[in-house]
Amino acid sequence: MRPTRLYINIDHVATVREARKTDEPDPVAAALLCQEAGADGITAHLREDRRHIQDHDVERLNAASRVFNLELATSSDVVDLACRLRPYQATLVPERREEITTEGGLDLSRPAPRLRDTIRQLEQAGIRVSLFVDPDHRTLEAAKDLGVPAIELHTGRYALSWRTADVALTQLREAARYASDMGLAVHAGHGLTYLNVAPVAGIDEIEELNIGHSVVSRAIMVGMKGAVEEMYRAMNTKP
Repeated sequence: MRPTRLYINIDHVATVREARKTDEPDPVAAALLCQEAGADGITAHLREDRRHIQDHDVERLNAASRVFNLELATSSDVVDLACRLRPYQATLVPERREEITTEGGLDLSRPAPRLRDTIRQLEQAGIRVSLFVDPDHRTLEAAKDLGVPAIELHTGRYALSWRTADVALTQLREAARYASDMGLAVHAGHGLTYLNVAPVAGIDEIEELNIGHSVVSRAIMVGMKGAVEEMYRAMNTKP
């Protein structure tokens, strides 16, 4: 059984920097420490409002990361930047200005010509495309219809309910199996922590986890390398 890849989302290193509009802490320095600790990839979300990660961060992260996953919506300027830089992977996510963090997966229940056009642009630039989606069978079928090679399951419902119920975990298991059976590579992320990650990492079909806030929070206490190493241990603890 292959080990689950861990991509560290370093957005909130930039959040701390932007609180003072200065030059520290540096997300690229954080990414390098993550890689030293064994992270398989680095993830960053360039939002339309540029609330944390900035364009120059993306340019430097793309050059410094062994594997770089850029999260983005369909904003034309961000898509153009991605096509110019050609990161290994682009994960398309929904965005709302008023949200604190991404609140759910892409709505694929209706025609989305702009999304289709964005996928085509990214693929023509040679970028692997993933869609951030809720663990719903109809949504997964729509993702498959869009022709992408990968999806990332939104684990937010599980992150909110894992202490009291296992319904969301069952839903993730079923969705991961369904997506894999359709030939989609399965990733997962959102709200995963040291305490709740093991059951998700234990789902056979999930090959990649994207985790950010929990690792950055822990890094304040123990340093970035130690925080990444602890997350790997948590992922591999039997639930």
